[in-house]
Amino acid sequence: MRLQNRTAVITGAASGIGKAIALRFAAEGAMVIVGDVTRTPREGGEDTVEVIRAAGGVAEFVPCDVTENADMEAAVAMAVALGGRLDIIVNNAAIGCDTPLHETSEADFDRVMDVNAKGVFLGCRAAVRQMLDQEPRDDVRGRIVNISSQHGMIRAPHDFAYGVGKATVVYMTKQIAGDYAEHGIVCNAVAPGKILTGKAGPAASQGSLDYSHSRTPWPRLGRPSDIANAALFLASDEATYITGENLMVDGGWMAN
Repeated sequence: MRLQNRTAVITGAASGIGKAIALRFAAEGAMVIVGDVTRTPREGGEDTVEVIRAAGGVAEFVPCDVTENADMEAAVAMAVALGGRLDIIVNNAAIGCDTPLHETSEADFDRVMDVNAKGVFLGCRAAVRQMLDQEPRDDVRGRIVNISSQHGMIRAPHDFAYGVGKATVVYMTKQIAGDYAEHGIVCNAVAPGKILTGKAGPAASQGSLDYSHSRTPWPRLGRPSDIANAALFLASDEATYITGENLMVDGGWMAN
């Protein structure tokens, strides 16, 4: 119960990695705000909030388009109403457009950057504004965990906008960590490698899977639970004297 009596906002928590993080946090005692544009998991399966409640946990859904500041402020406000403060935010929501530079339209680029970069900015800003007004617990006023990507540091094959957006997340994580450390606000990121969420699309094609296996030394590709475990560590009191880090969870991809 490493997050007992803690409140956490998780964006993109209806599906995939976000859902896994929400379920893991709830299992560790957190009161979870599930923020997403839909309650329906993209890969199929049960509603995140209902799964948490059925297991005896506390969860609330808030309609949340991360590109809208009012939605991010509402998610933070719900956490405060539920637990009196915001202890954790996980900025997970992201999209891609699966096109190389020369095929990427301005509209597609803007949309990806709105979600992957502006969405994280708005989430971090809403969280920091709330956390600055909170009393610290063991010198920490709150924790931010951003979900970046290995493709924030190396190219994202045939998905230019996605890589640019994730590189922005890596940078924001470091700047926020440095700017707000003196205020007791911790900011780290988790950088997933190839994660199999069950969602269909180009990333799940045989060619993409073969490429990922060839780049990943570990015998299997990643699972959403791998990212949830890393996010849990960074959101917990066990992550001491750690801020501004971009934790690779990639089966050794970046070491290969």
